[in-house]
Amino acid sequence: MSEATEQGAGPPGSGMRMDVGAAAGLGLLLAIAYVGFVSLGLPDPVAGVAWPFVRQEFALPQRGFGLTFIALGAGYCLSSFLGGKLTPALGLGNLLWISSGLVSLAMFGNALAPVWGVMIACSVVWGLGSGGIDAGLNAYVSRHFSARHVNWLHACYSLGATLGPLLMTLMISTLSSWRLGYALVGGILLAMTVMFLATRDRWTDPVPASADATATSPVGLWAALGHLLVWLQICLFFLYTGLEFTVGQWCFSVLTGSRGVSPEVAGAMTSGYYAAIGVGRVLTGAISHRIGLDTLVRLAMATAVAGVGLFAFGGSPASLPGLLLVGLGLAPVFPCLMSRTPQRLGHDVAVHAVGFQVSAAMLGAATPGLVGLFVDRMGLELIPRFALVLAGLLFVTHEVLLRRQPQQAVDTDGAENAGAVESVL
Repeated sequence: MSEATEQGAGPPGSGMRMDVGAAAGLGLLLAIAYVGFVSLGLPDPVAGVAWPFVRQEFALPQRGFGLTFIALGAGYCLSSFLGGKLTPALGLGNLLWISSGLVSLAMFGNALAPVWGVMIACSVVWGLGSGGIDAGLNAYVSRHFSARHVNWLHACYSLGATLGPLLMTLMISTLSSWRLGYALVGGILLAMTVMFLATRDRWTDPVPASADATATSPVGLWAALGHLLVWLQICLFFLYTGLEFTVGQWCFSVLTGSRGVSPEVAGAMTSGYYAAIGVGRVLTGAISHRIGLDTLVRLAMATAVAGVGLFAFGGSPASLPGLLLVGLGLAPVFPCLMSRTPQRLGHDVAVHAVGFQVSAAMLGAATPGLVGLFVDRMGLELIPRFALVLAGLLFVTHEVLLRRQPQQAVDTDGAENAGAVESVL
């Protein structure tokens, strides 16, 4: 029997023993969660690949792309704030299939949109669905599984984000239709919706209610916001998502519109960026316990700064290696910061802080839209330079956090989550 099964797979610190049947049940849900993260990542980058062709068809200015992501970010924020109420009201299984269905509906809506305004409305629906999946799955896996699995689950998001641009590029290059690209992604999301619907009853919490008796937080929401470390973590998640989305959503337009790269090659390079994030998360998930999460995140952020600098100032020849470095550097940041939250802040404050962080990440997702408002006036090369500023701020903020955190929380490796499931698969 594995150590994880022997010690129990309940929430960290529960001390409860878990029988083989319960561990197997959690293993099935973990496998489904992997698929859920693929579905979360699949549609996210396709808008960036489709945008030059959408813009041409509807005769739009470059800032129109910014409005898309402002709408998407608004939907994300709304669903993440409501997630804490929707999950117990609907049940996590129902929340997942409804949210996945909303994203699928938005993809089909984009495919059939007769006017630009319909695509903006679909972006709001898209954000509502993606935010529901994101909040629901992140809350579940951070509660039940280890830092290793959190990294690998986010690698599955990157797998979906890698496949999305490839599918859109395939439809554009072979059939000259961005609409079919959206329809194809919508069909895949519809299949995943059916899967979530068929398994919705399995998401009943396998941890007995008594395990939650010690998890109730005596710290209020406003009291949690009074902690400086909470605000530093909020800033980190905002900056991280802003950087990842800015590079991922705009690199195709920068490559094709400013650097003379063909759409086929630019689509492959965009996928390469997301593939690097995915590969990096697989690798760092395997080694994070050996070097410590704080050290890993520091090295990763330095790598991301170097990659963005190369992409910003290296011209066309350096674009691909720059994007790959950015992807590898960003890979462990989000999952490791999320795993460190209970250790750094304490479980009572972390109950609230995780929600704040997800909301901040959703706001950061709107960053590509905000910078897009200035592209018509300042040119596409503004994008990589703006990304370099974000990368620098991300690194500096993390350094401030490391110096402010309590000594007992310094550079741990996630051992506190040893009670989480490690080997149920």
